Amino acid sequence: MSSPIALAHPDRLFIGGDWIVPNSSSKLRLFNPSTEEMLFEVAEAGPDEVELAVAAARKAFDHGPWSRMAPVERAAMMRKLGAVLERRCAELDAAWIGQVGVPVSMARGSGIGASMLLSYYADLAEKTVFEDVRPSQGFVSKYAVVVKEPVGVVAAINPWNGPLMGMFMKVAPALAAGCTIVMKPSPETPLETFLIAEAAEEVGFPAGVLNLLPADREMSDRLISHPGIDKVAFTGSTAVGLHVASVCASRMARYTMELGGKSAAIILDDFDPAQTGPMLAPLVTQLCGQACINYSRILVPRLRYADHVESLAAAMKSVAVGDPNSEDTQMGPLAMKRQLERVQGYIAKGVAEGAQLAAGGGRPASLNQGYFIEPTVFANVSNDMVIAREEIFGPVTGVIPYDSEEEAIAIANDSEFGLSGGVYTNDTDRAYAVARRIRTGHFTQNGREFDLTNPFGGFKKSGVGREGGPEGMQPYVEIKTVFLPEKPSGL
Repeated sequence: MSSPIALAHPDRLFIGGDWIVPNSSSKLRLFNPSTEEMLFEVAEAGPDEVELAVAAARKAFDHGPWSRMAPVERAAMMRKLGAVLERRCAELDAAWIGQVGVPVSMARGSGIGASMLLSYYADLAEKTVFEDVRPSQGFVSKYAVVVKEPVGVVAAINPWNGPLMGMFMKVAPALAAGCTIVMKPSPETPLETFLIAEAAEEVGFPAGVLNLLPADREMSDRLISHPGIDKVAFTGSTAVGLHVASVCASRMARYTMELGGKSAAIILDDFDPAQTGPMLAPLVTQLCGQACINYSRILVPRLRYADHVESLAAAMKSVAVGDPNSEDTQMGPLAMKRQLERVQGYIAKGVAEGAQLAAGGGRPASLNQGYFIEPTVFANVSNDMVIAREEIFGPVTGVIPYDSEEEAIAIANDSEFGLSGGVYTNDTDRAYAVARRIRTGHFTQNGREFDLTNPFGGFKKSGVGREGGPEGMQPYVEIKTVFLPEKPSGL
């Protein structure tokens, strides 16, 4: 089977600094969503490998050098890791295109993005004050040293839609803090973690700092309940996140989670309807709608409702759907058959609820192979419909009318999710005023920004904690206060 991705050990797992043969001969079979053909086959971890990976990470944290290194030393190795990934950019791009079906225009340079995030957290590690001497107001101590120590062994559990950057949103700050890591990719998209492991080996990371555990969801359950795991960093659905939280809480393990969304774009009355489609269609169809921050509810003034719907429908109909390897393609397929069936099911529910299809709703006529769906717009949507309440995770949005700005804010907030959102207006003061009233963790005027040098995460059932920015490193440290009669030397 020819592939631009050259894995050195697809039949092995990187655990404790070595490529080991798993006890089971079971394999993860990866399929190309554009052709429905098998793309790759890699080793699958089982219960024995979970134990080995946690033990290796535990040993590396408790007895190895990584957590004891000076931050500048960790930072240097992180930058070297980024440089190796940049060199393998073409393979990382091909992995994302082949496993998920993202267009080449979106995938290109993914390794550079990972390298930049590693460099950002390397810089942050060098700048962070890990030992802060303060005066003590106590009775027996003159000084308090407030220490930031690594939280320990981290289980980094990642979904299939953003397999590289999603993993590094966890791995980069964890490495900067001095943690050791068990990488648990989605069983549908493990190729990037094989490449990360190869890069870590080439750079010479201490044994057990980064461990690779490609496996099914049952192994994730073993991982989150394992007493050797100090913290779980999870990205995925809200339903699974609630389960992860309950398991972690049962043993007081630390966790951060980035979960689902039902993000609303509020178009205010000063915004030109002619711009609605061109500006919002890409933010509905990006990654074929399989992004938790995509705008899946569009709120527009009732007086211009028809104009906004017409503009959005026209733009969605013009989105170029097809082969993700083509430079002209703007939207590829859904990532897997079950996702196609899920999206089709929600479209059927929308029609049954009385919403009107203004664009899409079916399979592109020219594509009879692959998991393709048309960019879809529903009109006559009310916020109590299933298609307005539940996360569809496909290129489907509903246009909801409102009569006042106050009502628009109420509709946007009437959701169990609170991840992202946006407002479209020419008045920045109005935009900021609206933003402060929307219960989400991420909000943009006239577009959608995604900048991991700033914090990202959600309110309500959209998650716990933040990834990105200095705030993204905080969950990977524990705070210790040491009271002393004198300042320790060197501080």
